[in-house]
Amino acid sequence: MIIKRLFSLVFAFTWLLASAEPGASENLYKYRDAKGVIHLTNIQSDNRFRPVFKRTAPPLFTKKSRRWKIDRAIEKASRKHSLDSALIRAVVRAESNFNPYAVSYAGAQGLMQLMPETADYLDVINPFDIEENIYAGAKYLKQQLNHFDGDVALSVAAYNAGRSAVIRHGGIPPYKQTKTYVKKVLAFYNGYKKISRSY
Repeated sequence: MIIKRLFSLVFAFTWLLASAEPGASENLYKYRDAKGVIHLTNIQSDNRFRPVFKRTAPPLFTKKSRRWKIDRAIEKASRKHSLDSALIRAVVRAESNFNPYAVSYAGAQGLMQLMPETADYLDVINPFDIEENIYAGAKYLKQQLNHFDGDVALSVAAYNAGRSAVIRHGGIPPYKQTKTYVKKVLAFYNGYKKISRSY
């Protein structure tokens, strides 16, 4: 009987958490009656019910709010540098998959994977700051587009391998990593452009 009651309690508790809206677990209350039966509810109907979870300050960045901040920074950088937001978003996805704390084996940092020397050139103080990284990366990408007369493929290649490598090879450098990178960015770019046109 005790095992059956415990199973029922665990099932009810799990169901309440699973069916609740995000963050609703903070509004879960319990009450143990005279027979020892625990009652659970998401509404504190009377003073016998006590919170199951203590309210705590929300984390600085949840996945949802971080992505919102990234998207907002992309749109601002797009306007600031007269650059297609779909292209910035494609580069961010290819470089870091939207992880502001990404660091590559070569030492590139942040959302747009700025190398330390590039970050210094662009006067970046904190490469892991979402807005600062995206603004600087977008500026650097725009410089490549200006140099290569708006050719997206060459500009993306220059972003990855360096402008001098593109100039030296007279096109996309024959590096496997760069060729794969350009194809990936262009595929993401076309996908994001289709999405933006559907709205």
